[in-house]
Amino acid sequence: MYSLILCGGSGTRLWPLSRKNYPKQFINLYNDNSLLQETFLRMRKIMPANQIYFITNRENYFNVLNQIKNIDKNFSKEQILVEPKSLNTAPALAYAIKYLAEVARIDINAPIIALASDHYIGDIQTYLKLVKTAMSQLGDHLGTIGITPTSPHTGYGYIKKGKKIDNYYQAEKYVEKPDKLTAQNYLASGEYVWNAGMFLFNIKTLANEFYQHAPEIYSLLSKNFSTFKEEFATLPKISLDYAVAEKSNNIIVFEGDFGWSDIGSFDSLSEITHNKSQANHLSINSQNIFVKSDNGRLIVTSGVNDLIVVDSHDSILIQKKGESENVKKIVEHLEKNEMKEIEHNLIVHRPWGKYEVLIEKSNHKVRKVTVYPGEKIGLQSHLHRAEHWIIIKGTAKVYNKDREIILSENESTFIPARSWHRLENIGKINLEIIEVHTGDYLEEDDIVRYDDVYNR
Repeated sequence: MYSLILCGGSGTRLWPLSRKNYPKQFINLYNDNSLLQETFLRMRKIMPANQIYFITNRENYFNVLNQIKNIDKNFSKEQILVEPKSLNTAPALAYAIKYLAEVARIDINAPIIALASDHYIGDIQTYLKLVKTAMSQLGDHLGTIGITPTSPHTGYGYIKKGKKIDNYYQAEKYVEKPDKLTAQNYLASGEYVWNAGMFLFNIKTLANEFYQHAPEIYSLLSKNFSTFKEEFATLPKISLDYAVAEKSNNIIVFEGDFGWSDIGSFDSLSEITHNKSQANHLSINSQNIFVKSDNGRLIVTSGVNDLIVVDSHDSILIQKKGESENVKKIVEHLEKNEMKEIEHNLIVHRPWGKYEVLIEKSNHKVRKVTVYPGEKIGLQSHLHRAEHWIIIKGTAKVYNKDREIILSENESTFIPARSWHRLENIGKINLEIIEVHTGDYLEEDDIVRYDDVYNR
């Protein structure tokens, strides 16, 4: 029994918390773990960690690795599969089964569940019981887990259930996101489930489905793994639903009701948290307010109703409840005007750790930099800025021009402009420093790399 967790998305539906370079699967939305970490921990309850694989892109590889290492220090980076190009779920899963069959060499008849990394499961025990049942009864079918609808939701696709056999239904047809009246009819009939995008299969079955319904993908699958990787970018950009599921007569549906949500909006988030604000929030004569904050600032609402307030490090969103779709318009405006808030916020994640901008002025900038144990920043220099490093936690090895020094808490060093330098965490805990930039140009593109272990 194996799982494939898809985590290559770059959505911005939860802006300003999610950004293009740090999408929602990496964010702590309702507890101390990110959605990605929660998905991994759920799967680990029913299978060993070495049977859990991730599929992501180059941009998110280190985000995945660092987050999983945070909760499982022995997790192998070989279990994070990097697509040569982001082409949606059908090519991604083809890449995964090719790797599992030819590199990891797993049993091609072993059951596999493929699922998104950014969904919420309220009743974990009920969910995992259904997954185990589905795995045991899957056989040579392509299976999916359908969600018992609780409302006439128009934001999800639906699957019509056919004949019931044992604990599953034959899938009669897939249908697109409906209008309100159609969704109401689906709900009243009891014949439809929400399509949550969870697929179950074994390698042999999925390869056969590609053979029947997606010959272009199957043709490449039949080549060796090296050629498959080289030619991967020639595949069509298509979901498994469109490529296979909507055409196949071999689909079975396991229906479940376990508090599922794709957390596609802040309205959804407020629902699953029962409208409990996640911030230092003082409400005066206000009703039905949901507040989510990334920092400890006090947020006061006075004499207002039916609002969502989201406080990020560099942006604040205030919207009327029920109008989360307008976030799409906000993102379109940011993209059109090339505003920096569309990409990163003031906390920026890197392969070696992260940094947070504390002060930013025209001739100086102050950042808090965190370097994970065993990681190091590439050997580099800057033409326009000098840097002051002050160690506030951990132990650092510092390369500064022609010197190598060890610094501990409360110690510091000065790095002149144009001086080669590198920072390395040689300890067992996170290294944290305060970094002060001074100079006439402080942008991130003022960097000359001489050596970088992350191949940037």
